[in-house]
Amino acid sequence: MPRQGGRAQKVADQIQRELSEILRRDLRDPGVGMITLTGVQVSPDCAHATVFFTCLDVAHVPQAARGLQRASGFLRSQLAKRIKLYTAPELRFVYDESIERGARLSQLIDSVSSGPKV
Repeated sequence: MPRQGGRAQKVADQIQRELSEILRRDLRDPGVGMITLTGVQVSPDCAHATVFFTCLDVAHVPQAARGLQRASGFLRSQLAKRIKLYTAPELRFVYDESIERGARLSQLIDSVSSGPKV
């Protein structure tokens, strides 16, 4: 994820905090389950937000993505009540593969470093 500057980054951080709270307290969709929001990218005009999430169980990702997309209208309306923006951004949810990729790389490094020593 590229870093944003100034106002867009502050809005993105606030959206991530508020959405995490809404998901934890208010969303009653069993399809979403236990997810973690790893980051938010906001367009320069704050009209669109891409929300990155991850799951503990990789097999649960498609179900969680569908549940989040179904709940995006509810999440957007709850977000609009909590943050002060001209318009609440449209939410798009994307699975964040960086954690999975990092674990795989770490595993590869460990397997190479634990090999036979000469």
